[in-house]
Amino acid sequence: MLMEGKAGLVTAAGSGIGRQSAMTLAANGAKVMVSDINEESAKETVRLIQEAGGTADYFICNVASEEQVQALVAKTVEVFGKLDFAHNNAGIGAEQGPILKTSSEGFDRVMKVNVYGLYYSLKAQIEVMMKQGTGGAIVNTASGAGLEGVMNMVAYSSSKWAVNGMTKSVALEYARHGIRINSICPGMTLTPAVEHFFNAAADQAEVVRQSIPSGVVPTAEDQANAVLFLCSDLSKQITGQNLPVDGGYTAGKLG
Repeated sequence: MLMEGKAGLVTAAGSGIGRQSAMTLAANGAKVMVSDINEESAKETVRLIQEAGGTADYFICNVASEEQVQALVAKTVEVFGKLDFAHNNAGIGAEQGPILKTSSEGFDRVMKVNVYGLYYSLKAQIEVMMKQGTGGAIVNTASGAGLEGVMNMVAYSSSKWAVNGMTKSVALEYARHGIRINSICPGMTLTPAVEHFFNAAADQAEVVRQSIPSGVVPTAEDQANAVLFLCSDLSKQITGQNLPVDGGYTAGKLG
């Protein structure tokens, strides 16, 4: 198995991409610390992993708190003995509309979670990996909105550009130490919430599908498989990269 003998953590693992990432990593032999702000959701992910024969524990963490992030990393090492990988998946959406219709408070809220939360996470994770001296792999969840401009999403898009920039900059700083840092850039992903929307608005769903070059909306499993690849030794010479998982959406325009 690709992750046999490895241990690490996944943030926002109580649902969606984070849950699937934790389950996929565990199914491939990893011991996974499931982190989320919702205890019941985190427990459910652990239950699903354990039912499938995997190893997992959980820790409640709001990544907007540096102290909680440090505690999460410490708990992972306490329970599993080490930190080989991390999937920094936590992030929030933002109020939409032209910049003049948005608030400074809303902008700050997004930056605190999506940007500062990642900054806190990288610092805490890399500090442990440096002490261990055995390298490691970190994957950050960015977005296709961090690869191109997106109207009416100034806070969210800006935060995801920051995620991609931080990924590249910090990857350069620690490449010689065997610590690899990459990001995935999901486009529209078929999570339960999106599936519910598609079921309620079939016409809109078809418009979305037609805008994707592959004609297929990626699933949470597709995103998790990219995380697995980037956390595993299959990608041992890949670092500082922002990987779109979007059916070709950010490759260019159709027609």
